[in-house]
Amino acid sequence: MNNFNLNASLREAYSSFPEATHRPVIGITANYEGIDATLRHAYYDQVVAAGGTPVIIPPVADKDVIVNTLDHVDALLLSGGADFNPLWAGEEPSPQLHHVNATRDLPELLITRLAYNRQIPMLGICRGMQTLAMALDGHVNQHVESPIKHSQDADRSQLTHSIAISAGSTLYDIFKDQLQEQADGTGRLLVNSFHHQAVDKPGRRFTATATAPDGTIEAMESNEMKPILGVQWHPEWLAEEGLPLFKWLVAQAQRFYEAKRLHRRVLTLDTHCDTPMFFPQGIHFEQRDERILYDLHKMTEGRQDAVIMAAYLPQPKLGDTFSATLQQSSSFAGITDKKLTTTPYAYANGIFDQIEDIVSRNSRYLSIARTPADLYADKQQGRKSIMFAIENGLALEHDLTNVRRFAQRGVVYITLCHNGDNDICDSARGCNTHDGVSQFGEQVIRRMNECGIMVDLSHAAEKSFYDALQISSTPIVCSHSNCRALCDHPRNLTDDQLRALAARGGVAHTTLYAGFLRKTGEATILDAITHLEHAINIMGIDHVGLGTDFDGDGGVRGIADASELINFTLHLLKRKYSERDIRKIWGGNWLRVMAETQNKAMKQ
Repeated sequence: MNNFNLNASLREAYSSFPEATHRPVIGITANYEGIDATLRHAYYDQVVAAGGTPVIIPPVADKDVIVNTLDHVDALLLSGGADFNPLWAGEEPSPQLHHVNATRDLPELLITRLAYNRQIPMLGICRGMQTLAMALDGHVNQHVESPIKHSQDADRSQLTHSIAISAGSTLYDIFKDQLQEQADGTGRLLVNSFHHQAVDKPGRRFTATATAPDGTIEAMESNEMKPILGVQWHPEWLAEEGLPLFKWLVAQAQRFYEAKRLHRRVLTLDTHCDTPMFFPQGIHFEQRDERILYDLHKMTEGRQDAVIMAAYLPQPKLGDTFSATLQQSSSFAGITDKKLTTTPYAYANGIFDQIEDIVSRNSRYLSIARTPADLYADKQQGRKSIMFAIENGLALEHDLTNVRRFAQRGVVYITLCHNGDNDICDSARGCNTHDGVSQFGEQVIRRMNECGIMVDLSHAAEKSFYDALQISSTPIVCSHSNCRALCDHPRNLTDDQLRALAARGGVAHTTLYAGFLRKTGEATILDAITHLEHAINIMGIDHVGLGTDFDGDGGVRGIADASELINFTLHLLKRKYSERDIRKIWGGNWLRVMAETQNKAMKQ
């Protein structure tokens, strides 16, 4: 400070508009010493140097405070400090255990787990890395026994030992300009240490990516494609040499900030999930229920606005009754209301009754939508939306009057068949019963057009697809189908089908069922993006979207449930898609077809 003139500083602040450029907010967990919440200046100095806005988070275990804090930060920095009480891991303390900090433990474990569920980028340093492990199913060794000294008496900025960083890791990429390449393919980096504890088991969510010469884990990072990283040393004291880690965190925070802002402006609609299949088992939609991939909490965490929930009906084999088929299926185990198992029509309506009960109990936060206008109104009023669909026209029970009944119930689309031919059409996994759409199926499609219900051709045989395309007077949809050119599966659409669909104004929505994304190896969100982009190349940006098939075996690494749906947006932003195009992908294209279908029906 060169002078004590406040007005001069204010004039400088207001010398241009806006007063400041945006910098993402980095929440830093504070230590607790005696009666004070404290934090070493090096943490926030490095955040500032990296281009972030540091905010200190006090050790408060109040859930409302934590959730509100997380709503306002773009990344989380878990700072160092004293040992964790081993009772949190169900262990008795070892003789080597140092000072524990009871004030910090629960607040940090809570905020870490809640930040993880919200896809918030995180960097853990020393104790912070141990916090990640303790909160996310890893394990911390209470005391490291080693010939290497893992604590030091030197100045905090002094480098004291080396670590080996795995090639191909995020950490390797962060420090690539500082690494000495080793013969085994790892990179050698000199670090400082101030610890006697270490993570010895990263757990299922993390992979160890750096080790000390004695094998002690010095860094770990998410193996779920999340921006989460922990290091055992103290980069905050290493000035320029430690700055790359903070620049990484700030960059991740900026991307997350942009995705959050986009989700506030754009309506996000997932066009297919099978979650209602589990509702008869006593699911608690208002809780974070681990049995399902969609609930109010997960939708909120993933910043998801709306989902179309299908009443899925399995196709009975020849000679079997619908009731027997339900009872034989493990997916329907636990159904207690026997009225649901009597007939397909009763089952579908029973599912819709249960959705309505869930919405009624949570009407402040949840709504049933029937039209695009309903969806936009719900978003404006801060409610999540559910739309009704039927997966398998078996629910019609060969009665055309049921089409209008379901339309009046609020059903927005019917998937004509499932895995097996029915009385409407042949299935992609059927035996060519009708050579495409049956005579009754043609009547069904025309009646759906009249009633404003979209025709969904996911699961249909190729001949059924082309028949329906010619019969329907409105564009058809494929609510959850991928590209056969990338994964040769009869459930996927050929390039010719994609072109024909687009030519008639329809849409095909990429799904997250692993077997439709790739034939071998683990499917990830990157495979879903690849299928989406192939469809865009063939059809154009106006004919694509996302139908996850969550709770119908959909979900892959990187986007495993509704809480991770914002990751889809992050990948689109990374690929430089415009907001206009992202709006189309996230449901705008689908809503165009829905509006056209419903409006045409209203004019008839």
